[in-house]
Amino acid sequence: MRETDGETPDWRSESADRQKGAIIGRGLRGQPEPSQMDANFRMSKGTSPMSLKHETALALIADHSITATVRVVVDTLLARISSQQYTTDERLPSERTLASELGVARNTVREALDILEKHGFIRRRAGSGSFVKGQAAPDDATGGVAAETSPLDLLVMRGIIEPDMMRLAIINMSPRAIEGLSETLSAMEGVQTEAAEFARLEDEFHRQVARGAGNPLLTSCYDLLLQARRQSFRAALNRRHLTPRRIQDYQRRYNTLLNAIIARDIESAVEFTKLLLIEEQKLLLQED
Repeated sequence: MRETDGETPDWRSESADRQKGAIIGRGLRGQPEPSQMDANFRMSKGTSPMSLKHETALALIADHSITATVRVVVDTLLARISSQQYTTDERLPSERTLASELGVARNTVREALDILEKHGFIRRRAGSGSFVKGQAAPDDATGGVAAETSPLDLLVMRGIIEPDMMRLAIINMSPRAIEGLSETLSAMEGVQTEAAEFARLEDEFHRQVARGAGNPLLTSCYDLLLQARRQSFRAALNRRHLTPRRIQDYQRRYNTLLNAIIARDIESAVEFTKLLLIEEQKLLLQED
């Protein structure tokens, strides 16, 4: 059964209450009035490489059957997805975190997430949370590069990018971003046998590090690298090498890496990053 807590009244019950909801909605984090939301989203959508369902998004924002407070939350999350503050396959903050950040009840956040899921912007996984759904065209230029990347080419690029990416991330990551890494690691530690799920969370861990580096161009380059990591050859390698025992080993290694990040220990974190890459190189070249 879903948890319920002190939810705000249903502003649809009476016209006076509807007006009250609109006032509260406009006050959230300085959000604009609903009449401004359409224009704001039109301005933001052009900056995103994702092929979002723009017309659906605009219709959602203009939908007067949605309460004012829920509409503000929907608009806020759509804007973050459009601007890639939340990127493809990224786990959104928890309902509790979003409710606290936006100053609304958890039921309001839950209703907004239900709407976004219904219209295909996010997907929900029981026990794992909500994730941004990718809308990129399968035949775009970056997708073509990713599809043509060999396992060895991928490993070479990771060796070039990841150590310096880690160095920048430790310098620039905010405490909140590090807390997000910790949450991702907790999810990784909850995986016992599912190689695909562990690999997905591992990608998310590295994506958060890339964003933490504070360089949008680096983040974009690393997103392309992650697209290459999701090619079919990796699934075969995962099935071959990500045994339950090796998953446990990686969990310990990532825990050590996270501790170095928390301590802002650049030298140790970079060294652990290199060791992880060396381990993957050994697995790639291993003949069973």
